[in-house]
Amino acid sequence: MKMKVFVFALCLLVCLVSSQSPSDRAKALLEKMTVAEKFLLVHGSGGPYVGNTPAIPRLNIPSINLEDGPQGVADGVQKVTAWPSALTVVASWDPVMMQFFASAMAVEQRGKGTNVMLGPMMNIARVPQGGRNFESFGEDPYLAAQMAEASVRGIQGEKMIACAKHFVNNNQEYHRTTVSANVDERTQWEIYYPAFQAAVDADVGSIMCSYNKINNTWACENPQTLGDLKERMGFKGWVMSDWGATHTTVQAANAGLDQQMPDASYFGQKLVDAVNASQVKMDRIDDMVVRMLTAMYAAGLFDETQPTGNLGVDVQSPQHVDLARRLAVSGTVLLKNERTFLPIDPTKHKTIAVIGDDAQNAPIATGGGSGGVRLPYLVTPLQGIKAALANTSVTTINYAGSNPVANAASVAKSAELAIVFVSCTSSEGSDRPNLQLPNNQDALIEAVVAAQPNTVVVLHHPGSVLMPWVNSTLAILAAFLPGQEDGNAIADILFGKAVPGGKLPVTFTMSETQTPVSTPAQYPGINDEAAYSEGLLVGYRWYDAKRIEPLFPFGHGLSYSEFVYTNLKISGKIPVSVSVTIANVGHWSASEVAQLYIGFPTSAGEPPQGLRGFKKVVIEADKTAVVTFEDLKYRDFSIWDVTTHNWKLINGNFTISVGSSSRDIRQAGYVIIE
Repeated sequence: MKMKVFVFALCLLVCLVSSQSPSDRAKALLEKMTVAEKFLLVHGSGGPYVGNTPAIPRLNIPSINLEDGPQGVADGVQKVTAWPSALTVVASWDPVMMQFFASAMAVEQRGKGTNVMLGPMMNIARVPQGGRNFESFGEDPYLAAQMAEASVRGIQGEKMIACAKHFVNNNQEYHRTTVSANVDERTQWEIYYPAFQAAVDADVGSIMCSYNKINNTWACENPQTLGDLKERMGFKGWVMSDWGATHTTVQAANAGLDQQMPDASYFGQKLVDAVNASQVKMDRIDDMVVRMLTAMYAAGLFDETQPTGNLGVDVQSPQHVDLARRLAVSGTVLLKNERTFLPIDPTKHKTIAVIGDDAQNAPIATGGGSGGVRLPYLVTPLQGIKAALANTSVTTINYAGSNPVANAASVAKSAELAIVFVSCTSSEGSDRPNLQLPNNQDALIEAVVAAQPNTVVVLHHPGSVLMPWVNSTLAILAAFLPGQEDGNAIADILFGKAVPGGKLPVTFTMSETQTPVSTPAQYPGINDEAAYSEGLLVGYRWYDAKRIEPLFPFGHGLSYSEFVYTNLKISGKIPVSVSVTIANVGHWSASEVAQLYIGFPTSAGEPPQGLRGFKKVVIEADKTAVVTFEDLKYRDFSIWDVTTHNWKLINGNFTISVGSSSRDIRQAGYVIIE
């Protein structure tokens, strides 16, 4: 009987403890910690992961094992899946796919013993040649916010703490550790903060502050931006520094930095001394620790069995191979398709030429830096094409590399059609020197097209690229950086096993002199001062405002099928509901991404239009679907008011536009907000 009472009491105690909020549990645990134990958590220490804090066995506090990155387990770790880049997944315009992607990455991180995943990377792609654009969620704050929420939920749904980065304005790699991003308040809130706000709303456990200065104050000791994050956005987790981004002790601690990574150079003995000298209050240290413990409790790190894996464990799986392929397919964008050249019907051809080093000799499928992942294998485009065409009417697949160009052109001419693969990549630590394809690849394309008019070009790339040959080729596919299943995924698209449904998350420009940041003062900055003078006119907003035609607009992406939009309906005031009917009038079951843009009254000082909704739907051939955008709210019709430092509802006539891209509006109406 006594044993039964004891078991019942123990179960009751466990239930009572687990029913407490993570914050309450963190505060209760804080009371049991010594001062020395608290200081152990506020800085990095040695260990096997890219970032480490020691366990405190006396209180059952687990070690914090932090690992890159936003495209998979990084830092040269082996036996992992080399996923498509985040921007590739964003090009799917499908938050569900983003959540699958994030969840699968977190599963592999957990298998490696990680409990804090350093991602997602959410900096807006302000600079077209930005070195880390391939890790980003694109150029639009609304699209980035939706993907941020999906990513955080996917990661943290696997008992993993997500670390959203880099807060904030780390929009270039050139001089990233010294440059000051000089940004006005309204632009900050309307363009650069929304993705972080979405992560906060999704209860992200940690956020990493960036290397750069913001308005001449380091990001990791900036009381304005860190105050906005914690006080205005309501962030309850902890702020860690980027690796080596801490510059002071007292100023950083008092501004809101909670943890220095990866060492203790400022938040070790120097922080202890600052507390003893009353330069930093002990309450501030307690706040740092509670924020960390709260995130750890929320992720279940105290309640679940801790990851027992290590960095040598093989975390690959057949399910992840399949997902990697599907993600690469979903993020492939059909930019051009004259004469419905694609998909290629193998029954109508006997000889195909595959051209370019990117197809076999030197394929590019990933980016570099902390967003780079070691490839366990790579299905090259040539391998994928050969596998797809086995047992078909195609009897000859001739391959030629990029050089000599004359040989490539000759091989293309001898075939019935040519598929040219060209590529470039980028990495953390430097920006691309320009938007051109390197290594004479433009000349390669021009020579091949001159010899073989029936040519499709496939791009592997980290963002926007120039295409001086755009009018010569029949079809163009933008595959971004597709990861290990590269060849299989592109073959699925080329030969019609899958229908392209991706849309551009960044604008492709005609010229490097026609971008929102084409002056030296804006990028790379003068004397390490980067003027964000374009303000709200980031990405497509600038092209719209200046009435400049891009090469391919934001949101653009064709399909093998065709869609007709009709019957736009707008109802309500706030919230406003919008619906549109989309008919698939083609011959393929296919997906379409309906995009909703809002145009403000001129007096609001907003760009001509801004994305406020999107829905991806699969529609069978000769069928229709009603797409509804429900609950356009107060925020959607508001601007940031620098006088009240808050959102301000604008009254007047708003344009509601729905279409297939930012420049392909199919239906438009208006709503009056009073």
